[in-house]
Amino acid sequence: MVRIRGTVGQWPVDLTLELDDSEWARLGAQLQGLEPRQVAATAVPSKPASQDDTQWQLARDLLRRAGQLSGPELLEQLEALTGTTAAGKRLLVRLRHSSEVKVESGTDSPLYSWIGG
Repeated sequence: MVRIRGTVGQWPVDLTLELDDSEWARLGAQLQGLEPRQVAATAVPSKPASQDDTQWQLARDLLRRAGQLSGPELLEQLEALTGTTAAGKRLLVRLRHSSEVKVESGTDSPLYSWIGG
């Protein structure tokens, strides 16, 4: 579930979106420019997955396809994927500690590189 609160001009907005696992996968695929059937074939396992598992798989795929991203770029894309800054940061920390990811000190920010299979 994602809740969006704010204003459009002077009008208050309070919107709640509820998506099932397959809808999260399709949304993530659209954010990455993939066809939903490609995600269904690779990112959604045969057993039901939790939203966290699906987002983790999409986060790994995002970095794998990019090869290397700076910390701020990666966080921005993870926030777009998850819909919240907090969830994006959790995925960023999880990537930092993954054996499939190498983190190096860049000039201004860390560089995240995909090294895993």
